[in-house]
Amino acid sequence: MRLSSLLNRKCSVCVLSATDSCRKVLISVKGVEKGCQTQIHSGPKFKTGTKSIVMVGKTGAGKSAAGNIIIERRVFKSTSASSSVTAECQKETSEFGGQALAVVDTPGLFDTKLSQEQVVKEISKCISFAAPGPHVFLVVIQPNRFTKEEQETVKIIQKIFGDEAARYTMALFTHGDDLEADEVSVEDLIGGNKELNDFISQCEGGYHVFNNRQKDSSQVKELLEKINTMVQRNGGSCYSKEMFEEAEKAIKAEMDRLLEENPEMSEEEARRRAERENEFNRACLIGASVGSILGPLGAALGAGLAAAVVALKNKCVTQ
Repeated sequence: MRLSSLLNRKCSVCVLSATDSCRKVLISVKGVEKGCQTQIHSGPKFKTGTKSIVMVGKTGAGKSAAGNIIIERRVFKSTSASSSVTAECQKETSEFGGQALAVVDTPGLFDTKLSQEQVVKEISKCISFAAPGPHVFLVVIQPNRFTKEEQETVKIIQKIFGDEAARYTMALFTHGDDLEADEVSVEDLIGGNKELNDFISQCEGGYHVFNNRQKDSSQVKELLEKINTMVQRNGGSCYSKEMFEEAEKAIKAEMDRLLEENPEMSEEEARRRAERENEFNRACLIGASVGSILGPLGAALGAGLAAAVVALKNKCVTQ
């Protein structure tokens, strides 16, 4: 079932009013309580000012190609075909002009044939990869292939991550070279399409255009300048929400465990492993299972994310 269909049925509302029995099931699962007793020490010393970029969008929109342009090397699998290449979330880091970057590529969650459990798994992984919070949700779209599903992207982001996420959302048009070939400016394109114009107005971070054939790094520099301007307008920090805060705590707890059991392991490697496998991710999947008995659709997405926060925040109280 498509992610947009799940969300349009307001599954998150189900979870926020979840019964105590559901919460007890989540909280009582082996291992959830354990993290509560772990002392969280300082995490890895990342470079100050690291910008976390989460790329979302429809299958075939060019997310992976855009990520490669930003990272300036081919680390995300990309193809010109309309089918999805990215099967799961992937995070890569780099540096551009002294700016440390973390780029998260996501599957085409709107239209690929992912199961409810897979959707929850990949979104929870995205949250872990972006913790303690993203600086921008980069909605990647192709200028001449704007679909009805894509019109709902910002609303979907808000339903998953909260209403304020729109302030950290920016549209990224790929294949700007095609517009140049047609001698059409992106401004004319937006102005001549009401649906696209309405969509861009929802992206409070504005928009940017990538020329996929251009080797000049100036387009990346301009994108980062726009992101920095947006971040400053939003108070100078990343987007923070309870789910990201709880994911960060779970990551640090898992890092402590890994470093204690493997003294030779570097903090960077411990962070990398902890982001992929931690109590937050496991609680999300537990929530998906519990959500499957809450209603006809299971409310898997909302159950997994909201119940994970409930479980992780309340596990100490239940001991």
